[in-house]
Amino acid sequence: MIRLHDTMAREKREFVPADPRRVTMYVCGPTVYGRAHIGNARPAVVFDTLARLIRHHYGEESLIYARNVTDVDDKIIASARDEGVDTSVVTDRYEQFYLEDMGALGVSPPTIAPHATQEIGPMIAMIAELIDKGHAYKAQGHVLFDVSSDPHYGALSRRDRDAMIAGARVEVAPYKRDPADFVLWKPSDPGVVGWDSPWGRGRPGWHIECSAMIRAHLGETIDIHGGGLDLIFPHHENEIAQSRCAHGGAPLARYWVHNGFVDMGAEKMSKSLGNVVTPEQLLKRHKGETLRLALLSAHYRQPLPWTESLIAQAKATLDGLYRRAGHAEPGEVDAGVVDAMSDDLNTPLALSRLAAIDNPATLVASARLMGLLSSSADEWFRGDGDSGNIEERIAARSEAKARRDFAEADRIRNELQAEGVLLEDGPGGTTWRRA
Repeated sequence: MIRLHDTMAREKREFVPADPRRVTMYVCGPTVYGRAHIGNARPAVVFDTLARLIRHHYGEESLIYARNVTDVDDKIIASARDEGVDTSVVTDRYEQFYLEDMGALGVSPPTIAPHATQEIGPMIAMIAELIDKGHAYKAQGHVLFDVSSDPHYGALSRRDRDAMIAGARVEVAPYKRDPADFVLWKPSDPGVVGWDSPWGRGRPGWHIECSAMIRAHLGETIDIHGGGLDLIFPHHENEIAQSRCAHGGAPLARYWVHNGFVDMGAEKMSKSLGNVVTPEQLLKRHKGETLRLALLSAHYRQPLPWTESLIAQAKATLDGLYRRAGHAEPGEVDAGVVDAMSDDLNTPLALSRLAAIDNPATLVASARLMGLLSSSADEWFRGDGDSGNIEERIAARSEAKARRDFAEADRIRNELQAEGVLLEDGPGGTTWRRA
């Protein structure tokens, strides 16, 4: 049995999918205008881990996992204008970077990756429905959602209306009936990306993208909707409102799951604050699996301070796991690890239980449920460097020792050690590993 903390209910609930043979999960993905930072990687890793757990419980083919790509956005348009290129040049570049970075952290591709620019038709159709049902209105080339038409608005964030408006960067505009109303469709100036619609040439607002893509690919009500805490308001609140109103009151999701922030001190990591470090930068010095374990070392709903000591501890933990796993093939997954993961994805408890497993085959299978121990011990300790060159120098050192040239042998050892390669002499010869 899986239990998840549901943000809407404010408590852990037993997870009971509508159809165990077709579990549906949607997670808000990247807006592709720049490199992802390590905070952006946390939801990708967390929900990849949850996907692994769901498939373990319900079967490999049970889950349909959608993670969208926002490839039309004002920041994308501004970036393309600054470079003097089409928006697709910017979005293609940064989507590829995102996939490479997340792949290096062991994140598997989602089942579906809908792109906003490929889903304009479903968005226009949903906007038209909201207008017809009296939940949206046209004003000066825009279409806006009428928040006052939804009596349940605010149920997810549980803040009163004035507090919600004060706590968000609500756009003040003369064409709005109410400051809380949000844009479903906006006009595009000549030369700016846009599509024809019943309300003129323009482009969708951010919130309508997810609602329309969820309905098109997963259905009106899905099992799990996920994302970072920062998306609760206004993004997820607005998604809920427009979907509920379009679907006659049906809920958008049965469980709402949100991960906490990664911070660099007192504040969350964000591009606007300039306090970011990217997977691209980190992967030059650390293995992706080390970064993955660092991201899973705290409970997903808690803040995660990102420090060098956190990364060092993750590396030391993985070194120990790989030594104990040796060359074992995966066996049965440990029940204690499954129980920990099933209790609201308690990865810190699961990691502590990995430390108590004696059977190497069980250890490998259990760690892989978390996306860890994905390579062999040899690959982990030797790394991806020039192993042929290293082996040649080890052979040269052995020859130097044989002719009793110990000064040369020590020079080679010290040279390798300076490069992070540690030699271990034994009865069977010299072996090596990366520090």
